[in-house]
Amino acid sequence: MKFDVQALDRKWQRYWKEHKTYRTATTTGKPKYYVLDMFPYPSGSGLHVGHPLGYIGSDIVARQKRQAGYNVLHPMGFDAFGLPAEQYAIDTGVHPSESTAVNTARYREQMETLGLSFDWDRSVNTSDPDYFKWTQWIIGQVFEHWYDTEQDRARPIAELIDLLEQEGTSGVRAAETEPLDVTAEDFRGMGPKERSDLLMNYRLAFRSVSYVNWCEALGTVLANDEVKDGRSERGNHPVEQRPMLQWSLRITAYAERLLAGLDTVDYSEGLKAQQVNWIGKSTGALVHFDIEGHDRQLDVFTTRPDTIFGTTFMVIAPELELVDELTTPAQRQEIDDYLAYVGRRSEVDRMSENKVTGAFTGAYAINPLNEARVPIYIAEYVLKDYGTGAIMAVPSDDERDKRFAQKFGIDIIEVVDKTDYPGASLKDKLGKLINSGFLDGMEVPEAIEAATQRIETLGRGERQINYRIRDLVFSRQRYWGEPWPIVYDADDVPQLVPTEELPVTLPEMDDFRAVSGASPLERATDWINTPSGRRETDTMPATAGSNWYYLRYMDPHNPGEFVSKEAVDYWRDVDLYVGGAEHAVSHILYSRLIHKFLFDLDKVPTREPYKKLLNQGMIGGPISYVHLGVLLADDGQRHPIWVGSDVAEGTPLDVPGVGKGYLVLDESSGTRLTPIRFVTETSVNNESSFRLYKHAVEEAQQSDQQDAAYFRTILQQAGAFAWTLDKEGRPYLELSVEQGKMSKRKYNAVNPDDICARYGADCFRMYEMFLGPIDQAKPWSVSGIDGVYRFLRRYWNLFVGNDDQLNVSEGEATKEELKVLHTLLKKVGEDIDKLSFNTCISAFMVATNELTKLGCNKRAILEPTVRLIAPFAPHVAEELHAALGGSGSVHHANWPEAVDKYLVEDSFTYPIAFNGKTRLTLDFPAGASREDVEAGARADTQVQGYLDGKSVRKVIVVPGRMVNFVVA
Repeated sequence: MKFDVQALDRKWQRYWKEHKTYRTATTTGKPKYYVLDMFPYPSGSGLHVGHPLGYIGSDIVARQKRQAGYNVLHPMGFDAFGLPAEQYAIDTGVHPSESTAVNTARYREQMETLGLSFDWDRSVNTSDPDYFKWTQWIIGQVFEHWYDTEQDRARPIAELIDLLEQEGTSGVRAAETEPLDVTAEDFRGMGPKERSDLLMNYRLAFRSVSYVNWCEALGTVLANDEVKDGRSERGNHPVEQRPMLQWSLRITAYAERLLAGLDTVDYSEGLKAQQVNWIGKSTGALVHFDIEGHDRQLDVFTTRPDTIFGTTFMVIAPELELVDELTTPAQRQEIDDYLAYVGRRSEVDRMSENKVTGAFTGAYAINPLNEARVPIYIAEYVLKDYGTGAIMAVPSDDERDKRFAQKFGIDIIEVVDKTDYPGASLKDKLGKLINSGFLDGMEVPEAIEAATQRIETLGRGERQINYRIRDLVFSRQRYWGEPWPIVYDADDVPQLVPTEELPVTLPEMDDFRAVSGASPLERATDWINTPSGRRETDTMPATAGSNWYYLRYMDPHNPGEFVSKEAVDYWRDVDLYVGGAEHAVSHILYSRLIHKFLFDLDKVPTREPYKKLLNQGMIGGPISYVHLGVLLADDGQRHPIWVGSDVAEGTPLDVPGVGKGYLVLDESSGTRLTPIRFVTETSVNNESSFRLYKHAVEEAQQSDQQDAAYFRTILQQAGAFAWTLDKEGRPYLELSVEQGKMSKRKYNAVNPDDICARYGADCFRMYEMFLGPIDQAKPWSVSGIDGVYRFLRRYWNLFVGNDDQLNVSEGEATKEELKVLHTLLKKVGEDIDKLSFNTCISAFMVATNELTKLGCNKRAILEPTVRLIAPFAPHVAEELHAALGGSGSVHHANWPEAVDKYLVEDSFTYPIAFNGKTRLTLDFPAGASREDVEAGARADTQVQGYLDGKSVRKVIVVPGRMVNFVVA
């Protein structure tokens, strides 16, 4: 039984695959536990060591629950549609389906190398037609429903049509794009196209003009989180705001339910806060401002109607059609120039920018409470789809409005006196109203109510609840995504593709580029034109397939429905979901929306998809830099050289092949990224040190990999190295280093395959868990992995003798050994439930050391530890389980439970002191009385020796702590 971790990995991974150890059956014979990882997008670069952190944590839970008697569903799949594969195809000519197939195979191979207990028979791939058939079906159902605000649920569009035919819009209480006033007679008289356009006002999946982030270079719409500073994160291309006809999902209809549901789930407070802020519920008043010289009103939603007397200007979103109507000839050029500027800005940039920008339209609004003329501006910090797209600006009570007023020279009228509330900020609803007519002297809450009542009495507005969240744009002008299951008939009316004709698959194409907003699918004319009409050429965004994949895992091979009632009624929801906090909105919120919609259709039995969500922390990688300097030679010549980060300017140097001189740092100096593959991490004075060794430079010259090619280009900037010798005489340069997110662009992604090949998968798994709490960010370093490897070896040696033979006795366990075992069982059992995996591993280390000191090799003690360590070190545990004669897989063996009686002390070791100085220890029963302890101590022959010839003045006994003889 050699401790050959690589051989153990190969042996047991082959066994698990052949025996389908982790296959899950849908059964009601056991309680269920569903543990899920956010499935990855399979990029060509594969996994780095940051990716498995969550996978290993969820795997530990899945394995423990399996041993504890649960029927565990622990699947894995691939989120395979999206822009990266399409852009790769454009750049290389490799079809997305081909690159995706290669990448998914690579990811699966890496995951299997880590010993993850996924049921691969249930794997899904969002780009598989058998899968996205049901994505299309679900979105089709969204299209075929509207939201009844009275019943607070989705209803079939056919029921809405019946209502409209009988009562017109007066009988409809619905989530809608805009209020409509249509009689039943008018509706019944509408033609197909007119009726279809009206229904779009209510459908939960609808088509309308939206302002989107358009990237011409990538030929697609980008989400807000894919744009930074007006440029695409992928490729750094310009992005502009453009009005486009888009499909959207009416997530606003579910805003209140999405908020309320957060009270029923176990998510981090940070993630809940992100969703609450994104939804942005606010209570206030909708106020109607007349516009001077125009026969229309400007509607404004405000949570502070009490401050209306402090309104000194209005701001409307630059995208509003009203802008063109309000702009006076004198302001036309300024407005047009400003609109061009805003068109180059993403929404994220506009909302986060501290710079104050804007332009005056030349028009004025009329304050409904004091008839004051209020100038109307446009500014980028107001967005078209937030509220009404217009605000009443009160610079005395809003920081951004105040900066705007100061820049443009607009009056600031103080309307809230906060002198009675020291420390109150502008955001606090505290103070007394001043300069506000009938509101003067009122406290803010009272004034809010009074102002709202006056506005309603005058017919100038009404109370309203508003949400910041906007409807979800759900179409993209690109190839590699799910086609919308829509065909337009001869009247240009969208018709849903029947279920029996799904999936709508992508046509074969060689050129995927979108041009000027047109989807590449528009060039597939044979595919577009069908006997039923013209196909929709937009595809769905990458989130479409990930919104419901957790349900397909329950019943992945069902050809007749997306999940059977039997399966979903058994598995119900996800008990533990593990993934990155960066998906708080773009995935978690949107999948919650789809789940609530399916609940309305009675397709799922729960209101929320995920009971508990664990956000694993990011593992940062070392970003290392080699330093470029100048050797100013004794002859006055300047030579670029590579130097260590620990070499100061002015240091005398003797560089072979160049000459003697000293180091100079000037404008040609600086740092260059060093691919982490060529870097050696070591420890100097217990601090991590990162070095570039001469042999790594030589290796880079021979490698054909991309990072090596980059590195060779860098190294050409100087032909010489000011090497330092380590204690073994090897030439190296000290590198500077910082911690950052692992990324191909930073050349700091560490491949887990390399770590597993050296230390074994179990060591890698335990080391990642040992780095710290799983939900906290932490830096990657290999400086501590040797300690985990040595621990595993010590643990193995409890079972195996020096001759590599099993050395386990059948002897009876001692009291001390039982205490060590059951302390370990209790600690690990409790900490797994708390997802505190790092403390579990610490407990294993402590117990192993204690059992080693006790010389314990007894089966009664060691065998339970094998079952206990199995979720953490599955390969080593499997080998030891088999060696001990266990049947089947250790991962199907019972989870060992702690027995409290072995944790109770039956005796206590008392220090025995004389005049406060401890001289010996004695054991007494744990429940012994003070009198019994004193009597037993006096009777002890050692104590009598210390008392010989002395008189005892007093004996102090503290039960369970100590005994002290006060003697003369």
